[in-house]
Amino acid sequence: MNTSFTIKNIGKFFFWLSFLLGNFCLFGYIFTKKESFAMAGFYLLFLASAVNIIVIIGLLIYGLNKKEYFKDCKKAILIMLINIPIAFIYACIGLSIL
Repeated sequence: MNTSFTIKNIGKFFFWLSFLLGNFCLFGYIFTKKESFAMAGFYLLFLASAVNIIVIIGLLIYGLNKKEYFKDCKKAILIMLINIPIAFIYACIGLSIL
């Protein structure tokens, strides 16, 4: 299997996982007004941040050790970093409607 393809898929997987779970929590709260969705969203914010940081550090270490894959690791990390402004916006929305 192509390693650069796999590296990019790691970034895409964690991007979509965090994004979809965040959407589920935000819109679950908006449509149902159940506070359990809001609480899950705030827990997700911290848990997803920790997991994403661990994955980013792992990709950085791998990219620094395998110089030929550093560019692919950097792309995967940048894909994952797209979630930061989205998470910030969702947190602001969540705090404003609670």
